[in-house]
Amino acid sequence: MPLYCNQGHKNQNGSRFCIECGEPLWLPAGEVLEKRYRLVRQLAAGGFGRTYLAENLHRFNERCVLKEFAPQVQGDHELEKAKELFEREAGALYNLKHPQLPRFLEFFQAETKTGVNCLFLAQDYIEGDTYYDLLRSRGSFSEDEVRQFLCKLLPVLTYIHAQKVVHRDIAPDNIILRSTDKMPVLIDFGGVKQVAATVVSRFTGLGMPTLIGKQGYAPEEQMRQGKVYPNSDLYALAVTALVLLTGKEPQDLYDSYKGTWQWRKEINVSPQLEAILQKMLAYQPGDRYTNAEEVLQALQTPLQKIPTLNISQLRTINILGRKPEPTRNRQSPENQTHSTKTQVMAANANKPIKLNLGWLRPLLMKAITVGLVGLAATSAWVFANAIMRTPSLNPIAQRSPTNTNTAARLQNVVSRRQALQIREAFFVGLVDDSFHRQHPDLNGRSLKSDAQDAALRNDWFTIAEQMLDKLEQAELSPAIRRRLGTYTEKDYTTWHKQANQGQLGNYTSDELTRQTNQKFYRLFPEERGKKLKLNTLGQIWYAIAAERVNQQKQASQ
Repeated sequence: MPLYCNQGHKNQNGSRFCIECGEPLWLPAGEVLEKRYRLVRQLAAGGFGRTYLAENLHRFNERCVLKEFAPQVQGDHELEKAKELFEREAGALYNLKHPQLPRFLEFFQAETKTGVNCLFLAQDYIEGDTYYDLLRSRGSFSEDEVRQFLCKLLPVLTYIHAQKVVHRDIAPDNIILRSTDKMPVLIDFGGVKQVAATVVSRFTGLGMPTLIGKQGYAPEEQMRQGKVYPNSDLYALAVTALVLLTGKEPQDLYDSYKGTWQWRKEINVSPQLEAILQKMLAYQPGDRYTNAEEVLQALQTPLQKIPTLNISQLRTINILGRKPEPTRNRQSPENQTHSTKTQVMAANANKPIKLNLGWLRPLLMKAITVGLVGLAATSAWVFANAIMRTPSLNPIAQRSPTNTNTAARLQNVVSRRQALQIREAFFVGLVDDSFHRQHPDLNGRSLKSDAQDAALRNDWFTIAEQMLDKLEQAELSPAIRRRLGTYTEKDYTTWHKQANQGQLGNYTSDELTRQTNQKFYRLFPEERGKKLKLNTLGQIWYAIAAERVNQQKQASQ
């Protein structure tokens, strides 16, 4: 039976590439790759390969997505080089762990029935419709719907950008509205497509690599120069919002002669949203928002001004939600330090730890003595007086919220830290240390509660949220996490002796150090080559080592 490419060229059965144009051809449904993945049906086609729905025969026929990359390279050496390039990009995807990103499963090389070696990327299958399909079936979106869409997707960009990853290909057809929870899921990272373009250029002699990015969505610096920044994704997200609002393609909204967007006459949106989209769409990257967090804050900034509160009515906030010390032992508000570098005051390990977050006061109406924080109904948000309730022990469920006002972020950080069972004093010190290393110009000064330090306060929370992400990704047992802040060099000396005495089976102290380094630097690549502080990041290093030791002890029993 003959095969036809998308251009209509006829090919013989079993061909992998069109003999006329070189386009990759589909693999047949039912074919099994590596005795593991059975192809179910075709999903999508691209310039560098094909995407299939498949079943994982080793996981109870669980459905997944296989992305095939067919770079048309000739020879084993060239294919191996191509594989190395893809694996590098696949490694970056593997480290991304977020509930609104498809989970990366593996990257592998497989030989098809026709004897052709191809490269495949396996990821979770997301059940749902793309926003492009939704737009075609139901028409344009309202302003409220687009606002909700942005507020749900911007935290995903905050996360991937914190991991030094830029998506590069944001568009309605690369975002799926997941059926199970109606959350937008970001798919098809452009970095993999860029590797495919590079492979074609390097190993086939077909000229310069194509610059990846969807025409009309990607900004100028990406399409012409191949340069990408976090706010390049913000530009593409803004174009996506315009397309959803208007139901029109980007080329119908952009005046290429004047180099300006002409969309205001198409829709009627609030001045606030108009200003936000306009800034996201700025031609020069430096004129856009710096990061996704800034856009989210702008979207959720109330139009009316928050009234000035009487600070004398406030009390010290207990970030743990523990019962604070009796009133007679508390410092008066006049003597408390206003500081993002939250001050841990503990006379000994048996006394409750109290934190002074003075700069939170302008946002909080009162703090209830049992550790419950109540926030009055001020403009857009309303908080019940049960913010500090003990959450379920499910760290992944405590992801960064879309509501980024300070009180909400405080609640989220507290809940996630409690769920991980990590000591308050250790966690605060860990975040403080990272914050002041990133802002050495502050010389350790306290932050103020005025607008001048708003960005710095935001940075502190961002660092706290990212640190929680990494502590979750470390996959440490609760017992190991509870000990964070108490590990010493004596612990490692003990583990070293146990390994040398054979108490860990054949596991050596050299293997312990190597594997601990490997996992730690996968979480904190920016710390490679730096000396770790024993009481902050060094504690996480020790915890990873402790987890390895426990695993080896169990295995050797």
